[in-house]
Amino acid sequence: MNLTPTLSSLPALAALPALCKLGYADIDRILTIEEQVYTHPWTRGNFTDSLLSGYEAYGLRDAEQELFAYFVVMPILDELHLLNFAVDLPHQGQGKGRLLLDKLFDYANELHYVSILLEVRRSNARAISVYESAGFAAIGVRKGYYPAHNEQREDAIVMRRAC
Repeated sequence: MNLTPTLSSLPALAALPALCKLGYADIDRILTIEEQVYTHPWTRGNFTDSLLSGYEAYGLRDAEQELFAYFVVMPILDELHLLNFAVDLPHQGQGKGRLLLDKLFDYANELHYVSILLEVRRSNARAISVYESAGFAAIGVRKGYYPAHNEQREDAIVMRRAC
């Protein structure tokens, strides 16, 4: 019996989405996703200002070239600050968030960043779990960082991962 894998027995590598740079033309689709997945979504102005400031936005597209996940990062010296990260609702729970994180790590390594920093809502146990499983560790708390319901504020857990 031949146990050597053949091309037909290997997963289709071409089926894995490639990381693509995003720009102003993608903002409408980004906003659609943003408004579905966040209680306090970024605005068009937030995304436009980020791009104008030179922050990087990257995403993943499906076979029909529809954007389904994205991140926005701000380089600070030798570190990347992950400002926004989202996966469209129909694509959640399928490992696509982890795939996007892996693409982020590849991006950071290619550009020789030392670490990635992020904030996540204290109440977002699912995201915290995903980040922890990807090697992020909590390093602090930002009190009242996020807007919450009824004019309240919510703490952010600050997490970091070495590249």
